[in-house]
Amino acid sequence: MTITANLYDDNATWVIKLDDKFDFGKVQEFRDAYQSLPEDVTTVEVDLGQTEYMDSSALGMLLNMQKSLSERSLAYKITHCRPQVARILTISRFDKKFDIS
Repeated sequence: MTITANLYDDNATWVIKLDDKFDFGKVQEFRDAYQSLPEDVTTVEVDLGQTEYMDSSALGMLLNMQKSLSERSLAYKITHCRPQVARILTISRFDKKFDIS
């Protein structure tokens, strides 16, 4: 499976869904997933429900996404985290920049 990006049913949430690995090999694919964001979107959700492994480059990609979209007023969510991924995000203090569930 690759990264997918779709507009949620509410037409305001853009969901980026990742597969089992979120690492440097996904840089361009992840960037492509948020660069075509529709104008009506108010929330970007990164679904990590299938993600078992993420490295420091994945953390950088999340920050770069926020920086790249900073001219827009958006809410950012990271959802469906497995315990090991949630632990990485919490240790890295990403709970201060993202709504994590």
